[in-house]
Amino acid sequence: MIGPMSRPVVLSPFPVEADGVEVAVWDGGPLPAADVLDRVGLFVVPYTFDAWAVDPLRRGLPALRAVQSLTAGVEHLADLVPPGVTLCNARGVHDASTAELAVGLTIASLRRIDDAVRDQAAQSWAHVRHPALADRRVLVVGWGSIGRAVGRRLEPFECEVVPVASRTRREPDGTVVHGIDELAALLPTADVVILVVPLTTATRHLVDASFLGALPDGAVVVNVARGAVVDTDALLAELATGRLRAAVDVTDPEPPPPGHPLWHARGLLMTPHVGGNTSAFEPRARRLTEAQVRRFSAGEPLENVVR
Repeated sequence: MIGPMSRPVVLSPFPVEADGVEVAVWDGGPLPAADVLDRVGLFVVPYTFDAWAVDPLRRGLPALRAVQSLTAGVEHLADLVPPGVTLCNARGVHDASTAELAVGLTIASLRRIDDAVRDQAAQSWAHVRHPALADRRVLVVGWGSIGRAVGRRLEPFECEVVPVASRTRREPDGTVVHGIDELAALLPTADVVILVVPLTTATRHLVDASFLGALPDGAVVVNVARGAVVDTDALLAELATGRLRAAVDVTDPEPPPPGHPLWHARGLLMTPHVGGNTSAFEPRARRLTEAQVRRFSAGEPLENVVR
């Protein structure tokens, strides 16, 4: 019989029950003992971008076979995960929360709710007509799991949803997805652009001066992807003219340092990277973790593999 000290360890921020593995719960603080860390086969990274969350990877986990992120993007982990170790993202965990915020930011920017909050503080009653989401043409750039969730939530608002992905394709349900190479033709027709792409070498500064310049006057840019998908200087230049508006949950730099122009940019609504961080996160993260631990324990292929 194999004793408990011989069993592989799952290092997880949540307690999980699974046969065949030992689960060590760690969500910050002192690391588990060396004899535990040396047997970690699956590391579920705590849900934070704080540096301490990857301390086990920096320390080294000699038996490591897989890393499970609880974030949708994994660019912050890619260089820390050793070659030959499987890296999985949290596809599906953040769909509901991030899509909800994307739609909320879109409506808030179009209807100038941020201006209304400032007016309330100033006791100013500004009765002004603003654009509705209804009848707008909305480009969702990044038609993956979260992008589709955004699209589903936009449909009841009587707007036209235009999916954009890395390549042109037709979905099984008949949805036509435009390729990113079609953006030059699509941008001049867009009232709203919602960014949901992962941060890669191909998408870094995708939204540059040329991209923004192709948008019509009054268009709104909504970023719930990663800050560096947008060229901050180019965005600030457009916002300064008042020609475009933007609503962002992510920035570059993040967070903006004190005094940075993003804090007081004209027409910019900014939230502090809270797209996935809602009450919906934990139950979905636990379900994913439990399912992955069962697969790992049974020697089955993991889901959401990105590398």
